[in-house]
Amino acid sequence: MKFSDSLKSNLDFKNVYSKGKSYANRLLVMYVLENGTEFNRIGISVSKKVGNSVVRHHLTRLVRESYRLHEAVFNSGLDIVIVARVSGKDASYKDIESALLHLGKLHRIINN
Repeated sequence: MKFSDSLKSNLDFKNVYSKGKSYANRLLVMYVLENGTEFNRIGISVSKKVGNSVVRHHLTRLVRESYRLHEAVFNSGLDIVIVARVSGKDASYKDIESALLHLGKLHRIINN
């Protein structure tokens, strides 16, 4: 069962950055904007400052997997952009998972 799609175009990312609301913690920054559909679109951004391509891709996979496993608790109809911070490169899966859920609670986009 697939609930979410990906944000792919640069224009979509810019739209969420400029019009969306953001909260941050030590590992991640999350931007959220309503998209007017019944499904979520998620985009993950990891800067070259974080590390080489192996490190960046590993961090992207951790974020994507933690979102995938908790996808059912997030509200629908949102564009979500998650930006990984440099401090996240040494984080474990559990750290990334708890950071993602913490930001979801701050945005009030998690169903109880």
